[in-house]
Amino acid sequence: MKKIIHRANSRAYFDHGWLQTYHTFSFARYYDPLRVHFGALRVLNDDTVAPGKGFDTHPHDNMEIVSIPLSGVLEHGDSMGNNGCRLHTGQIQVMSAGTGILHSEFNGSETEPVQFLQIWVFSDRPGYEPRYENITLGEIEPGLLQLIVTPESERGPGAGWIHQKAWFYLATLNEGQSVSHVMHSPTDGAYVFVIEGNVTVADEKLGRRDGMGISGVEQIDISAASDARILLMEVPMAL
Repeated sequence: MKKIIHRANSRAYFDHGWLQTYHTFSFARYYDPLRVHFGALRVLNDDTVAPGKGFDTHPHDNMEIVSIPLSGVLEHGDSMGNNGCRLHTGQIQVMSAGTGILHSEFNGSETEPVQFLQIWVFSDRPGYEPRYENITLGEIEPGLLQLIVTPESERGPGAGWIHQKAWFYLATLNEGQSVSHVMHSPTDGAYVFVIEGNVTVADEKLGRRDGMGISGVEQIDISAASDARILLMEVPMAL
């Protein structure tokens, strides 16, 4: 088993006034050669955008981009004609940048901040046709891992899909509850990000906004030391 722990206070933090952002991995002006990616997981940003503000139109290519709102409303526009799309808690946004896409992201409220996670995963090959979708998730039953993102080959209702052999799960755990994740492949790794609460993963205690990458295991066991919410992402380790 190999483990890497990223404590919440070790993330890069930038205060842009309208944007408060934490970067788990190297991004924009932040570069750490030891924290460039975890397998195919390239970016994990924890963003809070002020009311009425946002990211102006900018380009992406050959990345699978997943956005998960934690509070507030995120508004999306892009060069494919998807404009004014609003993302709420209980939904996720999946975008395959492919050969190239221009998009913008704004706070959809003039009075309340929006807080969201944005995750980038390397596409399994370059050159896909760009695509975008919003997915409404079902109610997450406490004590279960809810599948929210799958590879294209396994796409189905209730989850988004990406051009990569990757699986994302959300879980809400009550204090004392446990969940287990069986890996799809022995060559994959899993990255666990604690959105809220305190958990134990592979004998390591993790708190709010801590992250941990694990590889070389067949199963990952997670137990909650308090009420908690977690995101688990299984990705290929070889690029």
